[in-house]
Amino acid sequence: MKSIAVFVALIVGFLAGVAHADEKVVVLELRGALGVATADYIISGIEHAEATGAELVIIDMDTPGGLMAPMRDIIQAILNSSVPVATYVSPEGARADSAGTYILLASHIAAMAPTTHLGAATPVSLTGDSVTPKEDTEDTEEAEEGTEEAADDEAEPEADPQPGTSMERKVLNDAIAYIRGLAERHGRNADWAEDAVRDAATLTAKEALEQNVIEFIANDHTALLEMIDGHEVMIDGETLALETSSVVIETHEANWRIKILSAIANPEIVLLLGMIGLYGLMYEGWNPGAIIPGVVGVICLLLAAYGLQVLPVNYAGLALIIVGLALMTAEAFAPSFGALGLGGIAAFVFGSIMMFDSGIPGFGISLTFVITIAVLAALLVIWMVGFVLKLRRRGAVSGSDSIIGGVGTAMSDFSGEGKIWLEGESWVARSQTPVTKDQEVVVKKMIGLTLEIEPKNN
Repeated sequence: MKSIAVFVALIVGFLAGVAHADEKVVVLELRGALGVATADYIISGIEHAEATGAELVIIDMDTPGGLMAPMRDIIQAILNSSVPVATYVSPEGARADSAGTYILLASHIAAMAPTTHLGAATPVSLTGDSVTPKEDTEDTEEAEEGTEEAADDEAEPEADPQPGTSMERKVLNDAIAYIRGLAERHGRNADWAEDAVRDAATLTAKEALEQNVIEFIANDHTALLEMIDGHEVMIDGETLALETSSVVIETHEANWRIKILSAIANPEIVLLLGMIGLYGLMYEGWNPGAIIPGVVGVICLLLAAYGLQVLPVNYAGLALIIVGLALMTAEAFAPSFGALGLGGIAAFVFGSIMMFDSGIPGFGISLTFVITIAVLAALLVIWMVGFVLKLRRRGAVSGSDSIIGGVGTAMSDFSGEGKIWLEGESWVARSQTPVTKDQEVVVKKMIGLTLEIEPKNN
């Protein structure tokens, strides 16, 4: 019986060792601006960790911020996750600004690498302006000047009106309540979190640790896992002690769908797709039946439309881009010697700058890129106008107008009526001057199918 008990103990120990060896940590990478595709990737990574029974999810973060809706989707996934989530701002020199600060405070564990920072979480509008209400300077000066008079006034003073518009106060107060709730959930410094929203406050990693905004400063994953081994977190209202002493690190890669959507949701790619789509359809219009340019154009325009749907767009800029594209298209089908085309390019450039100049971190557009696209479009319009002018100078290519003035070759010696070779055909010709074989002649007139010619002066 004793040997059986020892055998059972060995089996149990072996199985426990295997189970322990199978424990893993899923690493997700949040780099760059936070958008719809990024949120899909992070959420799918958390779901993968839950499905595979991972011990922990680590989100490696380096972001300037991003869109509010995807940020809230990520935070909801973190708060409802059955697997603890640690957000780790890394590598050194990385940041967790704006939306990144919210995600960091929402995580079960907040950690940073040395020489990183977080904060500047003030929400911005699509016009690029901060929604933090500003005090009315004139009212403030008047209030200061009238302080002594107010002190002597026995009437009960009225409450000072809140600065800013109602919408600004609404957005700001909502953001403050949201970030305070996230900080308080994990016992972090909610007062500083409010300052990060109200005053765009920032902290270095060392300052964040000292002010109870994060729990750990670690140089790398190995150091972080050593620090959090045995650390307790709250999951579904229950305390869970992490066991990370001997785990396997698995990096969760984004699938092809998320990679494609992430590439498309880029302002510069959207502009490029729009231009390719436009010129593809224009080429199809010039050459009906080419098929491939039309198909490529339609696909590119639809992809650009998707990108516009998930990006923060200034609609005045979008309207200018549409006008610009319309003018360039009109130049192609109704040449105006460049007036419409150049006007369309100008509208396109200003519209591109305005449309994506939202002030939301990571969603701006490079002025160099816009100018490059505009120059290429201008060169294309110039080439197109030059081609049209060349065709006009060439004159008629069919009918009697293309024959008159043409130069042919006499097929034999004749005086009066004979035959000449012109544009690959034999023609009956009449000349008042004797013509010798192989002599070049010029067509002066066409009567029916007979050509009136005279010898060419060399």
